[in-house]
Amino acid sequence: MNLKRELANLPTEPGVYLMKNKAGQVIYVGKAKSLRKRVRSYFQKSRQHSFKTKALVKRIADFDYLVTDSEVEALILEANLIKKHNPKFNIRLKDDKSYPYLKITAQEDYPRVFMTRTVKKDGAKYFGPYTDVRAVNKTLKLIQDLFPLRDCKKKITKESREDRPCLNYHIENCLGPCVKSLNLEQYRQLIEEIILFLEGQHNDLIKQLKQRMKAKAKERDFEEAAELRDQIEAIKKLTEQQKVVSPDFANQDIIATAVKEDLACVEVLIIRNGRLMGEEDFIMEGTSTAELAETLTAFLKQYYMNADYIPQEVVVEQEIKEQEVIEDWLNEKRGSRVYLRIPQRGVKRQLVNMAQRNAKYNLKDYLLKSDYQQRKPIKAVQELRTYLDLDKVPLRIEGFDVSNTQGSQAVASLVVFENGTAKKSDYRRFKIKTVSGPDDYAMLQEVVQRRYSRLLAEDEDFPDLILIDGGKGQLNAVRKILRKLGKAEQTVISLAKREEEVFIPGEKEPLVLPKNSEALYLLQRVRDEAHRFALNYHRRLRSRRVTQSMLDDIPGIGQKRREALLQHFGSLDKIRKAGLEELSEVTGISDKLATAVYNYLQEHTRP
Repeated sequence: MNLKRELANLPTEPGVYLMKNKAGQVIYVGKAKSLRKRVRSYFQKSRQHSFKTKALVKRIADFDYLVTDSEVEALILEANLIKKHNPKFNIRLKDDKSYPYLKITAQEDYPRVFMTRTVKKDGAKYFGPYTDVRAVNKTLKLIQDLFPLRDCKKKITKESREDRPCLNYHIENCLGPCVKSLNLEQYRQLIEEIILFLEGQHNDLIKQLKQRMKAKAKERDFEEAAELRDQIEAIKKLTEQQKVVSPDFANQDIIATAVKEDLACVEVLIIRNGRLMGEEDFIMEGTSTAELAETLTAFLKQYYMNADYIPQEVVVEQEIKEQEVIEDWLNEKRGSRVYLRIPQRGVKRQLVNMAQRNAKYNLKDYLLKSDYQQRKPIKAVQELRTYLDLDKVPLRIEGFDVSNTQGSQAVASLVVFENGTAKKSDYRRFKIKTVSGPDDYAMLQEVVQRRYSRLLAEDEDFPDLILIDGGKGQLNAVRKILRKLGKAEQTVISLAKREEEVFIPGEKEPLVLPKNSEALYLLQRVRDEAHRFALNYHRRLRSRRVTQSMLDDIPGIGQKRREALLQHFGSLDKIRKAGLEELSEVTGISDKLATAVYNYLQEHTRP
């Protein structure tokens, strides 16, 4: 690429740019008010760049850009691209995909509330992200106790009806939209109340519930009025437990950070109607050379990108970059004015100081846990070397297991652990090709020969340790193959399930490792992972065979129609549950054939 020519042709409009290295990987994503001015600035020798920017520029081999209509649009696109590419030189919210959210399926006739870790543009309403799963489950339980909302996964519409209600209906934990005509407006009112509850608008919620209680009492529906009274009391009790920290009863997020080396902990104090509802802390990566303002800016973009509720005020510890653009973006998301505050004194400054203290404690706690988790697997392989009396630490371990049903659909698995942790990219599955009948020894021999013949042919290194699931018999069977391959010196052991005994070549008695040793835990993880991986593959093949054979038995269904049915529905179970109209929608399936498929599957489905 001719960088000079590309730089000369850059547009002056706002947009997003993606810096790439020689391998074509995106290493940095940025936004600009003027793409030409911003991107050119990286390559100007007269500019006083930071160490991080200098390191970035050295690695830039190419760049792409996308023009947007506004700077706010560029900000949104930048946050999405950072999440997609996870660039090395950007400050990133660590593991943001794994954070839990509370989801309300607002797009359904009768919505439900549950926890999820994925946010989709599906019309649902999301609350989060949260960092404490226990707090999410506690909130979910509280919602279920306060509001008689369905929690089943059934697809319920205003037309669909079930024959019998579930237990939740009988114990009055669900209004039962599946069995009785339920006013959609009544159910939607329940959802609006839950939204107010999750947003922390407890005063507004109590006001609404009181109005409903009075209306029910006036209608002489005293039972319903009493239930609403109990609901109000429960919410009041919860509100009383929350500390009042803001005298103006505002809705605020108080945000502060603590930084150490390449990590930052960002603390968010959640204040609703002046009460401290809770706190969340998030870890940011790639902050080693960044200014605090840059870290705060990156967090605000990534955190509020998926946050469904935006408070009236976002209070931060110092001025941030792109403050005006971020305010405009938050205004757009909230639908009304959002104020970014940087307090110097007073109650808000005290709250920022509280957030800073909590950020420091949480970062310290995270680093201690992280250090322990990193040292734990290394300790395990070092222990293993000592117990097995090995010449070197077994940094790479390969584990094998076989799975079959009386010899049919036989498969084997290979799992790999490096430095005491699973390396899933190196896992392999095998279909057994040369063995007929239930002969686990022969199956192990086949797969070990196939694996290590290939390593020899490609002149690749052998693992430091091979682990076989089984006892002495399995171990000896595998050793025969290794001797045949000229690898008699290869370290191989087996782990028997019943007593967790380790069988070692040349030793008459098995080795029994201490029950609480990290070495034993590691061997068990490798063995169990190999078993899980083999069993899942075996089940998948068996399910595929059953599906294919059952569909093939239906007159008029050949390979093409079978594949069309499976592609349309995804599984035999879904084909079984499909009605005649749904079956008729599949390409190549006539009404007559749909009837034949439906009748056959109904007759051959167990009650």
